Amino acid sequence: MYAVITSGGKQYRVAEGQTLKLEKIAAEVGSSIHFDNVLMVVSGDTIKVGKPSLQEAKVMADVVSHGRHKKVHIMKFRRRKHHQKQMGHRQYYTEVKITQVAI
Repeated sequence: MYAVITSGGKQYRVAEGQTLKLEKIAAEVGSSIHFDNVLMVVSGDTIKVGKPSLQEAKVMADVVSHGRHKKVHIMKFRRRKHHQKQMGHRQYYTEVKITQVAI
């Protein structure tokens, strides 16, 4: 059984026991969270698709940790102008473990 959820403007395919890194969620480590915006649930041959989301579906997860991704380096360069600019960015994330996918 798996589900498709929306979190942080992105869609994720999740199953029970899976660990994934999402955009930062304001929740403490060890707490349990649930995702309201469930787009689709697949259980064997049964497929339920929401319009746009399923009201009866429920996906529960535990917060494992918070952190930051690896640095993404940005280089701006103009040829023949003696101009270059370096920047970097590290995005915050929340690591969650999916505990339950229910219809």
